[in-house]
Amino acid sequence: MYAVIEQGSKQYKVAQGDVINIELTEVDDNATTIELDKVLFVSDGTDIKVGTPYIEGAKVIASFKETAANSMVKGVKLYPTQMRRRKNSRRKIGHRQKYLQVIVDAIEA
Repeated sequence: MYAVIEQGSKQYKVAQGDVINIELTEVDDNATTIELDKVLFVSDGTDIKVGTPYIEGAKVIASFKETAANSMVKGVKLYPTQMRRRKNSRRKIGHRQKYLQVIVDAIEA
């Protein structure tokens, strides 16, 4: 069984037991689980449910390794640059995105 969920501005294909990095959201620091209720698609191999845009009553329950405060991971460091030709003007900026690492426990449809 797998599902396609929307979290933040991205879509993820998840199955039970998957470890995914979702966008950082407001969660209580002592929380151990999170419910993702924006489910777009659910399939169990034979039966398919497609939402318009979301499936009502469907949710994906995911848990953190320990707590939400300890589940934050950092992405790769990016160095976007800007340069204007013939102006001797260059700019280098660093950016590192933060994510929440969760483990998918159950898919309820």
